[in-house]
Amino acid sequence: MKPADHKIYLASKSPRRRELLRQIGVEFELLLLRDQGPRGPDVSEEVLPNERAHDYVVRVTREKAEQAWKIMLARRLPLRPVLAADTTVVVDGRILGKPANEAEAMEMLRALSGRTHQVITSVALHRDGDTFQQTQTSDVTLITLTEQMMRAYCASSEPYDKAGGYGIQGMAAVFVKHIAGSYTGIMGLPLFETAQLLNQAGIPTL
Repeated sequence: MKPADHKIYLASKSPRRRELLRQIGVEFELLLLRDQGPRGPDVSEEVLPNERAHDYVVRVTREKAEQAWKIMLARRLPLRPVLAADTTVVVDGRILGKPANEAEAMEMLRALSGRTHQVITSVALHRDGDTFQQTQTSDVTLITLTEQMMRAYCASSEPYDKAGGYGIQGMAAVFVKHIAGSYTGIMGLPLFETAQLLNQAGIPTL
């Protein structure tokens, strides 16, 4: 593939991922996947029976990148590499997605309170029929949260578009006692691994 320019397509609605790509000087256009509608989502995020968290994140991310590539071809858009990512939070082997309401957000925060959990983010870059992928795992330890702290946080808009019901880059930063891994990976796009994938595709960073 000869890219139309040095831009990529980003198959993600996450504003954090957009900010992180801009941080390392990557130009992109959005190529969004459908997540609802009469025909259902372009990529299902349902966990398969007995699927491990790492395998789940890798699979969903790869499917997002490949589906976005197909959409690019179907729309006859300029040919560019497609970047996709997916993040999940895991505690005791249990996958925590995005809470649908306050009750779910509270339940997730209770499960994470005073504990160390894992944040797994996979990044995939698809081009010329090939998918290049890296997956990063970080350990995050939260302080013990009081009911008042959790209710105050859940009264904000922050928990409801984030895996595990919290965002480390927002108000929940005060809950985080320790991290081991990648801060940007916890945000949703590990920049070291992402830059490696982009460089493989001939996309400069910085």
